[in-house]
Amino acid sequence: MDVKDLIKQSLSEDIGSGDITTDSLELVKTITQASVIAKEDGVIAGLNVFYEVFKQVDPEIKITLYKRDGDKVENKEPIAKLEGNPVSLLKGERVALNFIQRMSGIASQTAKMVEQLAGTEARLLDTRKTTPMLRQLEKYAVKVGGGLNHRFGLYDMIMLKENHIRAAGSITKAVGMVKKNNCTYKIEVEVTNLKELQEAVEAKVDRVMLDNMDLESMKKAVALYKGKVELEASGNVRLETIREIAETGVDYISSGAITHSYKSLDISLLFREN
Repeated sequence: MDVKDLIKQSLSEDIGSGDITTDSLELVKTITQASVIAKEDGVIAGLNVFYEVFKQVDPEIKITLYKRDGDKVENKEPIAKLEGNPVSLLKGERVALNFIQRMSGIASQTAKMVEQLAGTEARLLDTRKTTPMLRQLEKYAVKVGGGLNHRFGLYDMIMLKENHIRAAGSITKAVGMVKKNNCTYKIEVEVTNLKELQEAVEAKVDRVMLDNMDLESMKKAVALYKGKVELEASGNVRLETIREIAETGVDYISSGAITHSYKSLDISLLFREN
């Protein structure tokens, strides 16, 4: 979905037939100033979306950004200033904050995990475990935080997972079918043990996902096949475990947690007191 359309629908969902609270106040349409402030340390992402929300509500709102996507912020640090009709600011506030808080939360969690990879060869990947219809924004936030995007959807990379393999009969059969019918895309296969890994390598796939393997098995996989096939670790990847996984020598580590178990960054929008 186009981001502008997504914002339009999000505003419609929130405002509906009208903001009955704000409209009941009969506010004088003078210029009001508001500050956007971080209430905890983190990494900012989604400022372009934040900006677009208010521009759709009222093109006359003036927005001054003090930060750019990818910048670190500290608690109580200003992120932006808004000036405009208070009615417009109130109607756009929640939707704008919803986007930037969630995207900044993903970027912040991603950045913490990326920091744990320093000095290793491993790179952090996201997954398709995203909020329906928000994948574009959430994967963008991962990149802002220093991670890499895995496949965006079912259409841009071949990923043979456990159920594909069971349906086909074996790893060898599944890879053979894919190569016969669609040889233009990179092929990745999910394996759970070293025997399956050997079969995948012999089938000449491009990347193998080591799914929920223990550390010793991953080390053996690296010793056997590093440089012959790309090795990606997946499963039980958290901030507390990612460093030891990276030290096995794998090329990539994929984590669904960065897009499904993150904590939104606490950000507030406050009007200047009259």
